[in-house]
Amino acid sequence: MKILITGASGFIGGYLVEEALRKDWEVWAGIRKTSDKRYLTHSALHFIDLEYTDEAALTKQITKHAAEYGAWDYIIHNAGITKAIDEADYHRINHLYTVHLLHALQVSNNRPTKFVFMSSMGAVGPGDVVSGLPLTADDTPNPISEYGRSKLFAEEFIRSLTDIPWIILRPTGVYGPRERDYFVMLQLIKAGFNVSVGLKQKLLNFIHISDLARVVFLSLESPMIHKTWFVADGDIYTSDDFSNLLQEVLHQKKVLNIRIPLSLVKCLSIMAELVSRLSGKPTLLNKDKFLVMKQRNWTCDASLLERELNFKPAFSLYKGMEETVAWYTENGWL
Repeated sequence: MKILITGASGFIGGYLVEEALRKDWEVWAGIRKTSDKRYLTHSALHFIDLEYTDEAALTKQITKHAAEYGAWDYIIHNAGITKAIDEADYHRINHLYTVHLLHALQVSNNRPTKFVFMSSMGAVGPGDVVSGLPLTADDTPNPISEYGRSKLFAEEFIRSLTDIPWIILRPTGVYGPRERDYFVMLQLIKAGFNVSVGLKQKLLNFIHISDLARVVFLSLESPMIHKTWFVADGDIYTSDDFSNLLQEVLHQKKVLNIRIPLSLVKCLSIMAELVSRLSGKPTLLNKDKFLVMKQRNWTCDASLLERELNFKPAFSLYKGMEETVAWYTENGWL
């Protein structure tokens, strides 16, 4: 089997590449020339820098590639951005580049057997804070961030295509070895500080990166097409549950609990965005990220995925975080 995995140098992409290599497939890693290849060292890997910015050039590139190497049987479109200096970049990279790729596959007559799009729970928006109920497949999308809207626009375009056998996945919070956002929280707790945003509890759920990778390949190899699934391990936690679990895994008995009011976080996000524009580098905190952080219910119901793909997560949050912390420790991150 020949497979293209875009965004292969990122956290999720690297695990998707490893899973495909374990299956002994011919793996084409879609990366930029400037991408970090530290986790893409397998000798059997092939690399390709796709010309997303120019649809005509991309069509020629895919046509030439198929003539020389054969068409891809499967495509996982995982490329995208979660942080940006300019909000327009979300729509250009997450939405427009997806359109260009699919048009190029159609025009060059190189439609894959299955096309998996890595979307996000952000494409739907937060769950209801009053009821505390998780998002379901029946909920009408109402994204509250530009990132979420860019993912939803890409989803809507994909769903309009009847000649492409697509699957859309919407993961919740993804964690595991090599992940960097939750790692910041682990660093703080290890240093004795439990910092939380907002004075009210959040509802959260998670998926271990290895379980997410398994879901992707289960969806590729299943006969199902034109499906949209939330991806989570099925458990729901409050933000205090999560921080207490991290303290237990880290064996950190004493921490200073610090709750930062949303009004202060909003000010900090505005300042961080200004610094980002001046430095030309996206930061972890910005106004778009603040809109996500202020919400109190980021949970989804993944029971449909479990039933239709017969998926059972291998990792509970505790087991997964134990493995993750062990990796960070062994590799000198913690």
